[in-house]
Amino acid sequence: MTKYPMTVQGARALEEEHAHLTKVLRPKLSQEIGTARELGDLKENAEYHAAREQQGMVEARIRDIEGRMQNAVIIDVTTIEHTGKVIFGTTVEIANCDTDESVTYQIVGEDEAEIKQRKISVGSPIARALIGKSEGDVVVVQTPSGALEYEIVEVRHL
Repeated sequence: MTKYPMTVQGARALEEEHAHLTKVLRPKLSQEIGTARELGDLKENAEYHAAREQQGMVEARIRDIEGRMQNAVIIDVTTIEHTGKVIFGTTVEIANCDTDESVTYQIVGEDEAEIKQRKISVGSPIARALIGKSEGDVVVVQTPSGALEYEIVEVRHL
């Protein structure tokens, strides 16, 4: 079975979503199905079919979360000695060598990646180029529009 890295925050978010689905949505949908069933003929009962469809999606998501948590390796970067090297879970400030524009990313697991929140997957081209490098190093990232050079400005363990 393949194990996947996950940050403590990512694991917490999945646990909270799982709790919401199992303790709030599941009972609510069960009640909605029961209420819709009381309305009579199930063949032409749109409320019943909608609730059953939503129930199926909720149950699938619950199973998905349980599978992900079972195969997760939770890494707490705050317990790892800070060496200035980029590792999974660190937050990295990088500066484009051509434009001097800087951007900060946290390297997270695939399920946690959210570019709007500046969280990039450990498997992304930028993260792969950064992993194992240190503050002050210059890395080359291959992009569809060509190679870009970035300097690692700062590595933080948050």
